[in-house]
Amino acid sequence: MDPIPPLAAKTIAAVSTPFGEGAIAIIRLGGPRAIAIAAEIFSSRTPVAELPARTQQFGRIADGARILDEVLLSIHRAPASYTGEDMVEIHCHGGILVTRRVFDLLLARGARAAEPGEFTRRAFLNGKMDLTQAEAVMDLIRAQTDLALRAATEQLEGRLGRHLAALRSGLLSILAHVEAHIDFPEEDIDPSTGAALLARIDSARDEVSRLLRTADQGRILREGLRTVIFGEPNAGKSSLLNRLLGYERAIVSHLPGTTRDTLEEVVNLRGIPVRLIDTAGIRPSRDLLENAGIERTRQVLTNAGLILRVADASLPPSLPGEDMPHPETTRTLLVLNKCDLGVDPAWNERSSAIRISCKTGDGFDTLTQAIFEAAMHGDGSPDDYLIAINARHQACLKTAAAYLDAGRRALEQAVSPEFIAIELRAALEAVGEIAGKLDAEELLGEIFSMFCIGK
Repeated sequence: MDPIPPLAAKTIAAVSTPFGEGAIAIIRLGGPRAIAIAAEIFSSRTPVAELPARTQQFGRIADGARILDEVLLSIHRAPASYTGEDMVEIHCHGGILVTRRVFDLLLARGARAAEPGEFTRRAFLNGKMDLTQAEAVMDLIRAQTDLALRAATEQLEGRLGRHLAALRSGLLSILAHVEAHIDFPEEDIDPSTGAALLARIDSARDEVSRLLRTADQGRILREGLRTVIFGEPNAGKSSLLNRLLGYERAIVSHLPGTTRDTLEEVVNLRGIPVRLIDTAGIRPSRDLLENAGIERTRQVLTNAGLILRVADASLPPSLPGEDMPHPETTRTLLVLNKCDLGVDPAWNERSSAIRISCKTGDGFDTLTQAIFEAAMHGDGSPDDYLIAINARHQACLKTAAAYLDAGRRALEQAVSPEFIAIELRAALEAVGEIAGKLDAEELLGEIFSMFCIGK
């Protein structure tokens, strides 16, 4: 791994805790002069240069003769630090003014303000982690459920990176065999060798496909499953929202048309974040406000990841709004509410419908399981979803898949090994791009721009 470029090697500083008043604020300092700057402003019984690594020392931060704060300071010496460079962490009191004064003092002594994600970017550039692990840092911060947190932790520990390393190793081995035939052109790829190479390409292609199948799960774990609660008035849509949330979020009334606008809340259902959107009931109306709510329902359906079609089980089937637009791939679950009042016999033909009662809570275990299966494309162990690629990974893997397919066709058609090698090399580069085995400043800038300041 190439060292950090000179322009990026300047000592940087950032307040790593959220802005505002709190008990403690953490200020990070990293780079070639981090320890020297700390020595200029921090005084304690032990000089900064002699402090043991990863041990907090009590002392004072001072600007000349003026004491700014009493703090705890710790030293993390290169290469045994988060970034691989010398780092200093200052734990000061969490007032807005005192934090600002200490931070400004670091800048005055030669540090510059860190850019978003710059500490993690330096960790990546110094070989402390690959790019999938760097991205997992942000996933870890943004995780909303235990399953999302576990998936981010697994990726941070290198689980996805290990799968990609194994895939790259396999592709390198295949490419080496093909290039051996290029170096010795008198040795054609005989049928038995060709069959073995085809099998190995198929194995690599299967692994790519397996990783690609986790893309939807990864998106849901990171962003939540956009779930629209949809149906006619008085079917119990707002009651369903309240029951799933566990508290009274929406106004519930026997009067039709009570919900005029969409309500959106996030709930943790079996480890996945579900974005529940309560919508206005669908019916013909002359009320301008109600019609505006119905139009809003039409809009949110176009981006739905899952639709909960709610109907009153005690009444004969009536499902208005069948012409409402929604993505063809969006799954719809028919939810029959008010089953405590009895189920109209006409619903018996809808055997797949989920029968619930928002009043008694009956059927909600079945409903939450159905939502989980719809989100994760089947019922499986949470361990099955701990490798969950993001949109960038997906694009790279789709590129790799296309090149592998082209390489396989070239091998089947006994095309010159040079052309087979070109396709395999391109597939290898696409897989390598996921873990950051490339030099693309624009790509790195895009990824790390989404990070928090100080991370």
